[in-house]
Amino acid sequence: LRDIAAVVHGCVVKAGLDSDVFLASAMVDMYAKKGALSEAVALFKSVLDPNVVVFNAMIAGLCRDEAAVGMDVLREALSLYSEVQSRGMEPTEFTFSSIIRACNLAGDIEFGKQIHGQVLKHCFQGNDFIGSALIDLYFNSGYMEDGFSCFRSVPKQDVVMWAAMISGCVQNELFERALTLFHELLAAGLKPDPFTISIVMNACASLAVARTGEQIQCFATKSGFGRFTAIGNSCIHMYARSGDVDAAVRRFQEMELHDVVSWSAVISSHAQHGCAREALRFFSEMVDAKVVPNEITFLGVLTACSHGGLVDEGLRYYEIMKNEYALSPTIKHRTCVVDLLGRAGRLADAEAFIRDSIFHDEPVIWRSLLASCRIHRDMERGQLVADRIMELQPSSSASYVNLYNIYLDAGELSLASKIRDVMKERGVKKEPGLSWIELRSGVHSFVAGDKCHPESNTIYAKLADMLSKIDKLTATDTSGTKSDDITRNEQSWMNWHSEKLAVALGLIHLPQSAPIRVMKNLRVCRDCHLAMKLISKSENREIILRDAIRFHHFRDGSCSCADYW
Repeated sequence: LRDIAAVVHGCVVKAGLDSDVFLASAMVDMYAKKGALSEAVALFKSVLDPNVVVFNAMIAGLCRDEAAVGMDVLREALSLYSEVQSRGMEPTEFTFSSIIRACNLAGDIEFGKQIHGQVLKHCFQGNDFIGSALIDLYFNSGYMEDGFSCFRSVPKQDVVMWAAMISGCVQNELFERALTLFHELLAAGLKPDPFTISIVMNACASLAVARTGEQIQCFATKSGFGRFTAIGNSCIHMYARSGDVDAAVRRFQEMELHDVVSWSAVISSHAQHGCAREALRFFSEMVDAKVVPNEITFLGVLTACSHGGLVDEGLRYYEIMKNEYALSPTIKHRTCVVDLLGRAGRLADAEAFIRDSIFHDEPVIWRSLLASCRIHRDMERGQLVADRIMELQPSSSASYVNLYNIYLDAGELSLASKIRDVMKERGVKKEPGLSWIELRSGVHSFVAGDKCHPESNTIYAKLADMLSKIDKLTATDTSGTKSDDITRNEQSWMNWHSEKLAVALGLIHLPQSAPIRVMKNLRVCRDCHLAMKLISKSENREIILRDAIRFHHFRDGSCSCADYW
């Protein structure tokens, strides 16, 4: 492609048209689109008296390929805009949209705000392209209200602007707002493109609202977008995150084309649900299909090995990723390896792996080891690891809570109490647990001890009945579960944990044949994990619980994780 561009350029020079600024701008644009950025820059510099169109082409060219753009290139784009101003040229809508994109890629929100001021000065605030670029800039920088303000300032928003808004909301984890905007888009009589539908499906996945996701999938099919690979990939993700891995597999099998995202999604789906062997089978099929795995694919493979206790295989795949596919492990991959070793009880190996890693100063990788210290009741190592995390990230509650639980499990009540005191002194607050369940009437969310739900009295009556059945079950159980393994005190706060309230509501409203799917933002505690196993047996129901780590499928008194979590 570069050779073709060079041939065309040669013809222009031979024809004596190389001094024509409009042809020059077209040539700069052509080189940039072909990835020949150095040639584009050289041509731009050869133009004796470039006008604003030539500058526009060069600025747009410098920030065209997001993956290849470096900070030096972006600074050059910003410098060119300053030159446009110093030459007294009148910037156009293309000048502004390109330079705002450069600010976005460079993460320069302050310069972007100055450009926004220039946009207002030149009365371009109603332009769709500029508005979309500003929305992207503000949302990517975390300035959500400024993004909403830009959106509202445009008299007539097109699909591109709506897509920018919805994408920005999802990026900033405003998932419910994204769904609201999507419905407003439809109410405005506009037809969303496949990209927008895919983004909305991802919002449904994050909220685990399968019913809403299915409705959007039906809309995509009726709109003629059902065969788009991106939408199929989002459907796989949505079903898996909503607790229905079988539906995710069916959607995968229905797709005509599987790209690397499709394979990675179905592998990760099985990994999160604890189906390690199935995940590895799909990886093998992916390789046989000649689809080259990427970093996300291997993250799913390593997660599968970690959740399945496949230590040797996980370490082998880690080496394959590096040596056969020349992929550099990110902190997520390395954290997976720490988790893999830690869950298997190889705490010393996990710690050595961290210390030899370039990410040894990252709290997240140490938090993985701390969780394993709790699982294997290694209080001494847990103390040292927690101290390290508190040193790196003193305001994060996770390390304090984990160390508190380590002390509690060891019967060191005085040490556990001291951790509580330290948290109070440092102003560290534990993230509240939140669970939610989707019913026909909508999404219902709970915190521990929540009594705000309109059916609160009925829920607590059902919960009391559930706990009573558990008590009777453990009294006669011969499986090894002891009655004192669960919380018997009726006033215990653990009896009212959010996931138990959500399950109680599900038992009240869902038919006997329907599984109860509950999502939680934190890791499920041991008491609730045991309670869910017993409830699944006493109520003869399947309970699917997604916590911060993985999915748990409870059936007939057992969990799919086999208590390896």
